Amino acid sequence: MDRIVVSDIRKTFQLKPGQFVTVDGEATDRVTVLDGVDLSIRKGEFITLVGPSGSGKSVLLDIIGGLTQATGGNVQLDGRRITRPDPKTGYVFQQYALFPWRTALANIEYALEVRGVAKAERTATARHLLALFGLAGFEDRFPNQLSGGMQQRVAIARALASNPEVLLMDEPFAALDQQTRELLQGELLRIWGKINTTVIFVTHSIDEAIFLADRVVVMTARPGAVKEIIDIDLPRPRDGDIRASAEFNLYRARVWDVLRDEVNKAQKDWTLSPAFSH
Repeated sequence: MDRIVVSDIRKTFQLKPGQFVTVDGEATDRVTVLDGVDLSIRKGEFITLVGPSGSGKSVLLDIIGGLTQATGGNVQLDGRRITRPDPKTGYVFQQYALFPWRTALANIEYALEVRGVAKAERTATARHLLALFGLAGFEDRFPNQLSGGMQQRVAIARALASNPEVLLMDEPFAALDQQTRELLQGELLRIWGKINTTVIFVTHSIDEAIFLADRVVVMTARPGAVKEIIDIDLPRPRDGDIRASAEFNLYRARVWDVLRDEVNKAQKDWTLSPAFSH
């Protein structure tokens, strides 16, 4: 059953005064970042989006989350058109986005507090999630007292506190060192396996995309569209050893083969320049 259906999504931005882009040698003050994106995502599926920089991956995620409006096309969640943020959807950003004045426990509680959940219930839920992420004993720590990996664990736990049916993740591990990044990938899969949430995860890492996903969606260079969807037929549960397998290496080569031309195209694509009129 399809949980999310993306139909012919297009997005064009009007640039700020004094800015223009050159496309094929012609100047314009409008940028089309998505052009005809079609994608169906099943209930409980883990999807990763990869593509060159500027291909509109994060913009697509924002449209699916109702954080920005498409210029054309539509997104449906369980048959309902999405035009604003949906309470069934959680979001994890690249930056940790924790409240610095709240403890780890209170940051997680916030997601339930704004929904009117009673204090005792939200505290119990937050403590459970901290334990699930290996952070029992850190309840009273403030964000600046936690490592980057710990902060992102708290951010993911906060997104899961309201039991979302869809979790949107925009390069949540990009700022972390490789060892921490791989550790959190494993933790995310472990927890996802327990909650059956539909996940859409944006990444620039081919290895991360393959390790996490049921399907890898490869985007074209700007204007972004779906170039190819690759099914990842690797057994679950997955651990780090699978990255050294022959099957994983074949997927790595296949994704890069699809992506390579788009990366090269993006490097030669339009350039953003200031323009001044007097």
